[in-house]
Amino acid sequence: MLTQRRKLAWPVVALAAFCCVVLFAGFFAPYDFATQDRDTPFAPPTAIHFVDAGGTFHIRPFVYGPGDSGQSAESSAQGSDQPYPLRWFVLGAPYKIACVFTSRAHLFGVARPARIFLMGSDGYGRDQLSRFLYGSQISLLAGLIAAILSVAIGILAGGIAGYYGGWIDELLMRGGELFLALPWLYLLFAVRAALPLHISQWQVFLLLISVMGLIGWARPARLIRGVVLSAKERNFVLAARGFGASDAYLLRRHVLPQTYAVLLTQITLLIPQYVLAEVTLTFLGLGVGEPMPSWGALLSSLQQYSVLSSYWWMFLPALLLIPLFVVFYAAADALQELHKSVPL
Repeated sequence: MLTQRRKLAWPVVALAAFCCVVLFAGFFAPYDFATQDRDTPFAPPTAIHFVDAGGTFHIRPFVYGPGDSGQSAESSAQGSDQPYPLRWFVLGAPYKIACVFTSRAHLFGVARPARIFLMGSDGYGRDQLSRFLYGSQISLLAGLIAAILSVAIGILAGGIAGYYGGWIDELLMRGGELFLALPWLYLLFAVRAALPLHISQWQVFLLLISVMGLIGWARPARLIRGVVLSAKERNFVLAARGFGASDAYLLRRHVLPQTYAVLLTQITLLIPQYVLAEVTLTFLGLGVGEPMPSWGALLSSLQQYSVLSSYWWMFLPALLLIPLFVVFYAAADALQELHKSVPL
């Protein structure tokens, strides 16, 4: 068991660190996600230097600007060889922390006219890193809420089906098979086509979460049903029933607590799936759009062949999703192994 807990420790620490960055995205982002600089469209990632053109080593890292940030030829000719040191804990664009507190503190930045684009900029000169960090709040929130919704419906349907059995079990499980076979992408197309064209971005966001959560309940429900079928036949449950315990009490106190490990594993597995679904739908134009910087919106410019073939750094948001998904699946795998090693 100690080995399984150690295996679980590193993905939990990594996810906790990433969640801290997401929660304080405004602090770690050097700019506001909507700030445009039309002089720097599709600027490549800014190079960080320690040695200047004269061969002198600098303890503090610096950038060259404004030419090093991809500005126009006229502005590049003016001061492109001048170093601009990287500053820590600077004041910049205001942002909200947890939609409550307002702050202007940022982890790093450079003085104007230089710009620092660690992941390059998009066609409007907006910093890709800032948009990625702010977009993580939208995409991960969509994945988390949709996963919780799916698991909540799953524990209700699976718990009732496994505990009572009979025609209730048949009805719920056959309905679950229907949802498993349902093409959710086409369903979302149909739902979106039935709605008015001009609805707010938050309404689109809630629609996205609702459809993903309502369609994805069947698989958790089947797993929970299997656990409940086994749990309701255990000796302590039979003894409690013999003492006159009600079905509601048995489910709440003895049966459903044995499903919590499965629930946690399912949430960990569903979050990256729903995040990927949100990215795909937004990329296709069905999710949230401008000005909300979800991860799918960051990748939407790759639909243009000129961007696809000329600006490699526009792929960086997609590449950063890979290690994040790997950490989620590593956490789910460690949780599953830990659950198997715990005696029931």
